[in-house]
Amino acid sequence: MSSAAAAAAFQFLTRSLLRLHRPLCGVSNSVYGLHFPALQLHTTKSTMQFSQEDFEKAKDQLKHLKGDPGNEVKLKLYALFKQATQGPCNTPKPSMLDFVNKAKWDAWQLLGTLTQDSARQKYIELVSSLVSSESSQMQETPPGSKPGYETLEVSTKDNITKIVLNRPKVKNAVNQKMYSEIIEALEEAAKDDSVITVLTGNGDYYSSGNDLNNFVNLPAGGLEEIVENAAKQLKDFVNHFIDFPKPLIAVVNGPAVGIVVTVLGLFDIIYATNRATFHTPFISLGQSPEGCSSYTFPKIMGVSKATEMLLFNKKLTAAEACSQGLVTEVFPDHSFQKEVWTRLKAYASLPRNSLVISKQLIRGIEKEKLHEVNSQECECLKERWLSDECMNAITSFFQKKSKL
Repeated sequence: MSSAAAAAAFQFLTRSLLRLHRPLCGVSNSVYGLHFPALQLHTTKSTMQFSQEDFEKAKDQLKHLKGDPGNEVKLKLYALFKQATQGPCNTPKPSMLDFVNKAKWDAWQLLGTLTQDSARQKYIELVSSLVSSESSQMQETPPGSKPGYETLEVSTKDNITKIVLNRPKVKNAVNQKMYSEIIEALEEAAKDDSVITVLTGNGDYYSSGNDLNNFVNLPAGGLEEIVENAAKQLKDFVNHFIDFPKPLIAVVNGPAVGIVVTVLGLFDIIYATNRATFHTPFISLGQSPEGCSSYTFPKIMGVSKATEMLLFNKKLTAAEACSQGLVTEVFPDHSFQKEVWTRLKAYASLPRNSLVISKQLIRGIEKEKLHEVNSQECECLKERWLSDECMNAITSFFQKKSKL
């Protein structure tokens, strides 16, 4: 599964998990990184004591957090809240097929006989750490960043517009907001005075793929409406990469999964650290390729190598991706940023209009074909998301995860 659209098929499994704890809007995860991590809660003694008033204050603070702390933290918060208000887990174990409630039950059960006072204290401490972390991150916003973006850092310096995927706590998983903001950032970059545009990630990951929170609320039209809207968003998102007029460069700073991989065929240059990996496991979840990868990947890598990746879920190392033509060059991780940005600054000193015209000569001849491919892929995905095969594949996936 891939784009914002891909999450549509997961809606029926994720809705109640997205309500793990009322002050939290949802549980986020990457489509390809779907997992409910083993809860690791350290119950060391603390000398601090907290009142019921502190507990109520923590609940209120949690409602106002802007960032998404990720699945594991949300499960901890849910479990601690239940333990603090109801005591040890006393509800029957849900069925193995009830994936949502099973994840919640496991998180609560792992707290064992932790007292309500201790659970309340740990809940307050965890919320406090989240608030402090978010405050520090807001203060560390790089100078020159353009305002108005929640999931990205966008800045222009040295003739380079830099778009940074900025949700490191959830491995830069692409949620609905990020999809719309990437579209907006590309539209702005296409019109500004910069010479080149660069897309990269903040933290250890380039991006872990699509975020499951994309479809929190089931609309009146049900799954069919979700699928239709998701396909429209995906088509628009990919079209912005097809039509981007300036040199577009990906600086892949870590593992990349799903939609961020499939659109790489629409970039002009891809530089990667040797830590990076490239994964597009569509078929295992009953999906089909998108991002024009069904056309660009065979053209770049050859049909056999593209088939191995797109049909049989082969994860490529950076070296393999480079040898097959997907990646332009691979750099040692310790010198990656320095070497790449030195090179990019040199590129940005070249004549702007000459680069735009030259890119048009190279890329323009295929634009019509790429738009056609994008439309066909989106239509195919709509059928896939509504198929029994897709639903069965997703159910099987969650069954395997629940046993880990």
